[in-house]
Amino acid sequence: MTLQPRCEDVETAEGVALTVTGVAQVKIMTEKELLAVACEQFLGKNVQDIKNVVLQTLEGHLRSILGTLTVEQIYQDRDQFAKLVREVAAPDVGRMGIEILSFTIKDVYDKVDYLSSLGKTQTAVVQRDADIGVAEAERDAGIREAECKKEMLDVKFMADTKIADSKRAFELQKSAFSEEVNIKTAEAQLAYELQGAREQQKIRQEEIEIEVVQRKKQIAVETQEILRTDKELIATVRRPAEAEAHRIQQIAEGEKVKQVLLAQAEAEKIRKIGEAEAAVIEAMGKAEAERMKLKAEAYQKYGDAAKMALVLEALPQIAAKISAPLTKVDEIVVLSGDNSKVTSEVNRLLAELPASVHALTGVDLSKIPLIKNATGAQV
Repeated sequence: MTLQPRCEDVETAEGVALTVTGVAQVKIMTEKELLAVACEQFLGKNVQDIKNVVLQTLEGHLRSILGTLTVEQIYQDRDQFAKLVREVAAPDVGRMGIEILSFTIKDVYDKVDYLSSLGKTQTAVVQRDADIGVAEAERDAGIREAECKKEMLDVKFMADTKIADSKRAFELQKSAFSEEVNIKTAEAQLAYELQGAREQQKIRQEEIEIEVVQRKKQIAVETQEILRTDKELIATVRRPAEAEAHRIQQIAEGEKVKQVLLAQAEAEKIRKIGEAEAAVIEAMGKAEAERMKLKAEAYQKYGDAAKMALVLEALPQIAAKISAPLTKVDEIVVLSGDNSKVTSEVNRLLAELPASVHALTGVDLSKIPLIKNATGAQV
């Protein structure tokens, strides 16, 4: 009998729901004892009933084994999974007189694309390994190519070095020959020039001796001329110049003494003037200090009366400052039909004067006692 056990949405050990379909080949055992067991289990049932019993048994074991494995174990090693199901289910169906001839996994899939993701991951890994392999191959090829180029350059360098060494040896040998020829030529030329120099030296020596004799005579003549010129200068220039220098020196010394005396006199004059000015300033300061002292004592003695006197003294100055702008006015015209109105305005201004003074100085003129002057009038 061919059975197809199927387990849908069974969770694996990792909790991933899988649907697994298997194919099992089973038959009733022919041994007498096991055949008797099968007859006991299935007597009176048709083939379909027998299939259903065995199928349910296989599906139960399949479901239980799925819960103990991971998706990777089920998917990657189906033969081991099928073997495990067969080994676990065989004793149970064997007790029913049924033998499992074969059991394989037909299909494994899921509804959440877990298996496809594993395939993509594996594909990516394979692709990555392929790319790495290509890159490593290209790298090895590049390294090998560079090594070959290096070997070629080394060989070329060695060949060039040998050629250069040969050229250098040739040039050195050639230079040695040329140097030897030049030395011999120079020695001959030097010997010739040395002999000529010796002859020239002899000629020059005789010329120098002649020049020395002529120079000695010329020096003697020049010495006599110098003595004569010196005497002439002493008589015509030096003596008058010394006399003039002495005169100028005497005049300069006299002028110097004069300037020194004038400077001393001027300094003494400035000092005297400074002392006099200082004495005047000191006297004025003392007088001002004494005046301020007496004035302060008087203010302290008379108290409010002194303050009142200061205020009264300051009133004319205040009035002058207030009326200062009016000095620039050529003419003032009062427009009023009533002569008495001008008088009333003047009286009003006079009446407001004590209040203004009190606001400016803090002195109340209305509280000043009236006194009589020498004429008997109240002030």
